[in-house]
Amino acid sequence: MRIAVDAMGGDYAPEVVVTGAVAAARDFGAEIVLVGPEARVRQELARHRDAPPLEIVDAPEVIEMHEPPAMALRRKKRASIVVAVELLHEHRVDAVMSAGHTGAAMGAALLGLGRIPGVDRPALAVLLPTKTDRPAILLDVGANVDCKPHHLLQFALMGSVYGSAVLGMPSPRVGVLNIGVEEGKGTDLTNAATELLRESSLNFVGNVEARDVFSGVADVIVCDGFVGNVAIKFGQGLALAIRDIVKDELRGLRGKLLMLYLTPLAGRVRRMYRRIDYREYGGAPLLGIDGVVVVGHGSSNARAIRNAIRVAVEAASHGFVEELRTRMPQLGVTAEP
Repeated sequence: MRIAVDAMGGDYAPEVVVTGAVAAARDFGAEIVLVGPEARVRQELARHRDAPPLEIVDAPEVIEMHEPPAMALRRKKRASIVVAVELLHEHRVDAVMSAGHTGAAMGAALLGLGRIPGVDRPALAVLLPTKTDRPAILLDVGANVDCKPHHLLQFALMGSVYGSAVLGMPSPRVGVLNIGVEEGKGTDLTNAATELLRESSLNFVGNVEARDVFSGVADVIVCDGFVGNVAIKFGQGLALAIRDIVKDELRGLRGKLLMLYLTPLAGRVRRMYRRIDYREYGGAPLLGIDGVVVVGHGSSNARAIRNAIRVAVEAASHGFVEELRTRMPQLGVTAEP
C-alpha cells in the first residue's frame, strides 16, 4: 500500500508530518511517498536515522492556510497537495493524506480526481468515540456549508458504505443531527432529509440530539457542513480542555500523591484518555471523491499524522471507493439533475 503524504500540510510541517510519516511506515508497513520541496523534506527526513525507506517527490510550491484555495490552485500548479493528487490520479499511489488547507485539498481532489458518479458534493467524515465498542461517523464536517435534503441523503449513503466496508459495521444505523428526537423538530432541511431517509433502503433510526452523538445510538450521523464543523470543533475543544483541567489538578504535592496512588491504574487511565482524544482517530476521509483522500487537522501533531495515514491505508485496502461506486446506483441515490 502506497500513500502520498503532503509533507507541507499543517501548522507544523514538515517536521511533525515527516515524524508521523516515519511512524506510520514503521507501524503499518505502508510505503510512504513524501511530497514537498525535496531539499527541505530530505533535510527533515535525515533527522530520523532509523527510519524505513521513504520516497520523496519534489513539489516546490506550498499552498498556505491563508490563501484562497481556488486562486492558489490556479497559480501554484506544482503545490505539494496538487502533486500528491496527481500521483493518485496516475495510479502511482493508493491514497493521499494532507493536513494542509482543507479547501485546497478538496479543490485539488475535485479537479484531479473528480466525483464518483451520482455524488453531487463530497463530504468530510470524522470518526467520534462512543460509549460502545465502535465509533460514530459524523458528516459533513465542513466541506459543504449550504446543503439540500438530497445532499444529506447522499452523505448518509456514503457514511453507511464507509461504515460497512471499512469499519465492518453490519447495516449501519443512520441518524440526522437535530435539536430533538421528535418528528417535526428542526429546520426545513432536516425535516425534508428525514423524509428522504425514511423512504430509502438505509437503516434510518431517526433524529439524534447532540448530547447523544457519543452514546452510540447511531453509527452514521448526517448534517450540513456548518453544523458539523461547529460540532466537531466543540468536541475537540472540550476533550483538550478536560485534559488540561486534569493536568492542572495533578500539579503540586497533592497531585503527585494522587498520581502515586493511581500508578497501578496508569495503563487504564492512558487508554481512557486515548478513547476521547480526537488525534487518535486520525484524519477525515473526503467521501465521494473518485479516490481515497484523507484530510488531517491543521494543528495535527506527529501522532495525529500517523493515525491519519492509518485511515488512508484502511480506506484504500478495503476498496471503499470501488464499493461506493457499486452501491450508489443500487440504493437509488441519484445526483441532482
